[in-house]
Amino acid sequence: MNTGLTAEELQRYRRQLMLPEVGAEGQQKLKAAKVLVIGAGGLGSAAAIYLAAAGVGTLGLVDFDVVEESNLQRQILHGTSDVGRGKLESAQQTLRELNPHVNVILHETRLDPGNATGIMADHDLVLDCTDNFATRYLINDTCVALGKPDVYGAVFQFEGQASVFACAGGPCCRCLYPEPPPGSGELGVPGIVPGLIGVIQATEALKLILGKGQPLTGRLLLYNALELNFRELKLNRDPDCPACG
Repeated sequence: MNTGLTAEELQRYRRQLMLPEVGAEGQQKLKAAKVLVIGAGGLGSAAAIYLAAAGVGTLGLVDFDVVEESNLQRQILHGTSDVGRGKLESAQQTLRELNPHVNVILHETRLDPGNATGIMADHDLVLDCTDNFATRYLINDTCVALGKPDVYGAVFQFEGQASVFACAGGPCCRCLYPEPPPGSGELGVPGIVPGLIGVIQATEALKLILGKGQPLTGRLLLYNALELNFRELKLNRDPDCPACG
């Protein structure tokens, strides 16, 4: 039986292939998928590691920063020896070591209105792993225009949230946040929170690629680490939304 997978891939993904929701057909979908992770920080580190481990064939990364020692508490793509090194160079080495079957494409630049469409157009879906609303809105608006899902994640101290925007007639980020919430500058965060939210973003990406399960479209998942609970809010598309209305 020709699965389209090499003997090495069949062995690597053996436990995943055993799942009826994946199987050889699903693994081929993952291998053919192109996912863009914008931000190689706390959220993007966890998301990129699990997407690469799962066998997503092409993983695009967007970042322009260098690794700082204060990043290492939560940005698990990078190690102590990477301090001072470009985040994308460090991330690529980590991901290639984890899974050499994955094609890692680097976009070492700040996402802006002049390059967003060109960078995002060649991917099936986008993970928003950024930390500011100017970039979040740019990602959202570009995803709406291109018709690509925007897998959103955000953290605030011991809390996190996730959703899937611009997908299958569901709401977009501007439907939830017509205006940016008040900013408070640099805030503390335990590394486990962006790690968990990043894994949730990777989970949503895999579900979308495989066409299985119920994605977080029209739902906002809220996580509180101190109480260790999850809550869910229903989101409706705003007919007057300037992006998707």
